[in-house]
Amino acid sequence: MPMFTNQQLQSYLDETLASELMVAVEQQLRTDEVLRERLIELAGRREAGVHGLGEIWRRNRLSCPSREQLGSFLLGAIDEQLQAYIAFHVERVGCRLCAANLQDLKSQQTEQSASMQTRRRRYFQTSAGYLKRSSDG
Repeated sequence: MPMFTNQQLQSYLDETLASELMVAVEQQLRTDEVLRERLIELAGRREAGVHGLGEIWRRNRLSCPSREQLGSFLLGAIDEQLQAYIAFHVERVGCRLCAANLQDLKSQQTEQSASMQTRRRRYFQTSAGYLKRSSDG
């Protein structure tokens, strides 16, 4: 049975743990009384207002890039260092919140692209009669 850190368990409570680890914690919670007790203790300390620096950092998402930065990441309009950090943050750290933001931005980008093409087609169709033919000279 894997041993989970307090940080991982706090992320589990916040529902920000990578999905593979969420599944592993949930499976182990079904059979491991010690793990259940640790989780209850961590939740109790949190409710009592006992917060560590790491927990404050995670809860306020201080390491997460802004939505604007994520949008620039999708467009490839940021410097290489930030590009590498965002890729690491989403792919290796497995930040579910940033991954969801990226997915949302991608779908918006797709919708806007389709909308723009529809708009262009309509402009062309409505103005086609006004265009001069080269033989009308």
